[in-house]
Amino acid sequence: MAIFRGIHGMLKANTRGESMAKQIFDYQNGDEMKLAVLIKSAEVRVAKNGKKFIAFNFQDASGHISAKFWDATDADIEQFKPGEVVRLAGKRELYQGNPQVKIYNMRLATQEEGNDPAKYVESAPESADDMGEELNDFIFQITNANWNRIVRKLLGDHKQAFLTYPAAKALHHAFAGGLAFHTLSILRLAKSVAEQYSSVNRSLLYTGAILHDLGKTMELSGPVSTDYTIEGNLIGHIVLVDEAIVQVAGQLKIDIHGEDMMMLRHMVLAHHGLLEYGSPVRPELLEAQILHNLDELDAEINMMTGAYQHTEPGTFTERLFGMDNRRFYRPQNGQTYPDPK
Repeated sequence: MAIFRGIHGMLKANTRGESMAKQIFDYQNGDEMKLAVLIKSAEVRVAKNGKKFIAFNFQDASGHISAKFWDATDADIEQFKPGEVVRLAGKRELYQGNPQVKIYNMRLATQEEGNDPAKYVESAPESADDMGEELNDFIFQITNANWNRIVRKLLGDHKQAFLTYPAAKALHHAFAGGLAFHTLSILRLAKSVAEQYSSVNRSLLYTGAILHDLGKTMELSGPVSTDYTIEGNLIGHIVLVDEAIVQVAGQLKIDIHGEDMMMLRHMVLAHHGLLEYGSPVRPELLEAQILHNLDELDAEINMMTGAYQHTEPGTFTERLFGMDNRRFYRPQNGQTYPDPK
C-alpha cells in the first residue's frame, strides 16, 4: 500500500510569478525597498550603548535577508515577532559582504493587505504529490521486510510533517517541503551509486536515506518561522528518530537486537559522520559511509547553488557559514543558476 496517497493540497509551491509585487531579491544593492515580508526570526539583543535592538531575518518566496532594528522599545519587541507579516520600508545594503536591509520603518500588515504567513514561505520546487509518488517507488524497492515495515509505519505517522517541513532552520533546504526534497535528492543519488557498485545493499541504503532526517519532524517547529522545539534543542533529531525506530519495532514485534535492526539504527546514528558534528558513532558500514557522503554532497550543492542564484556572474557569493565561511566565485561564462531548491 502506498504511503503518500491523498496528499493533494498539502504543499503548494510559492512561485515568483504568482504576484506582480516586488520581492526581496528583486532589489539590488543600493535600492530603496518597500514590500511585505514575513518575520522569519527576531532575536532581541543589547547594543554597546546598552539599548535593545532586534536582529531580524525577513523572508518571502524569493529568499531571506537580515536586518537590524535599532533602539527597539518593549512595544516593538512585543509586536514584531516571528510569524508576523510586516510592511517594510528600507534600503538594501551590504554588510561584511552579505546583503541586509537598513530599516527606515516597518509596521504589521493589515488583513486587507494580506497577512497570511504561508504566502511568504519559500517552497520546494516539486509538489507534494510528485515527491510522494517517487518516494513510494523507492519504498517498494526495500526488500527487507523489517525495514519496509518500519519505514511505512514511521512515514505514515509523520506524513504531513515529512512533506511540508524544511530540512533545517537555516543553511540547506530551509524551505517548506525541504525535508522531503532533500530526502528524495539523496535517494536519487543513492540509486546511481547502487547501480554503479553491486556490493551496496540497496535496501539498507534506501531505508537509511528515508529515515535519516525523519527526526526533523520532531526537532523543528514547522515550515513557517521555523525554530527548534524543546525536544530539538535538548535531544536532537538523530536520537529522536532512533528512539522512534525502537518504539515502532516494539509495536510491530520486530526484534530490535537483530542484526538488520542494528544495521538500520547505525545508518541513522552515524549519518553526520563525525562525533563533533553530532553523530553518536562514526560510520562503520559501507552504506552508512555512503549515506553520510551523499547527505553532505546534497546539502553543500543546495547551499552553493542557492548562493549562486543571488550572485552576479564574475563576483563572489556571500560567505557561507555551512561551508566553513568560504565564498565561492560565480564564473562569468558558467552555468546559469535557476531556483536552487
